[in-house]
Amino acid sequence: MGASLSGKQSTGRGRRRARPMADINVTPMVDVMLVLLIIFMVTAPLLTVGVPVDLPKTNAKAIPGQDEPLVVSIRDNGDIYLNETKTDLTDLVPRLEAISQNNADARIFVRGDKSLAYGRIVEVMGAISSAGYKKVSLIAQLPDTPARR
Repeated sequence: MGASLSGKQSTGRGRRRARPMADINVTPMVDVMLVLLIIFMVTAPLLTVGVPVDLPKTNAKAIPGQDEPLVVSIRDNGDIYLNETKTDLTDLVPRLEAISQNNADARIFVRGDKSLAYGRIVEVMGAISSAGYKKVSLIAQLPDTPARR
């Protein structure tokens, strides 16, 4: 019959009892955060500019590229948008130069509504090309994909 003077609890065989652990286990939280990070990294490039345009359909292949392109959208009423900001044709080139930092190799995608007159699209593309931009492309929709609104 021994009493412990050191304050440690002892079982009959000389082993100490394990105290409950008071630390928080953050491993599940880190796992969830990493999964969310991967999901956002995969879905972020798939998001498109939010200006609704009814694109024409084509079977052409997609243009590969690493850098983020600038998107010029032309709605069915002729309004011009640079990314999601409405702009005039006269202000388009200065804004492109400011955003691209005068990089003539910046990729610029032109999205024109299919009901829009072709002359308006050519007018916008001509203004961009005359400013010295070399990589100006038209965006179209594949025939089997539904239109984004």
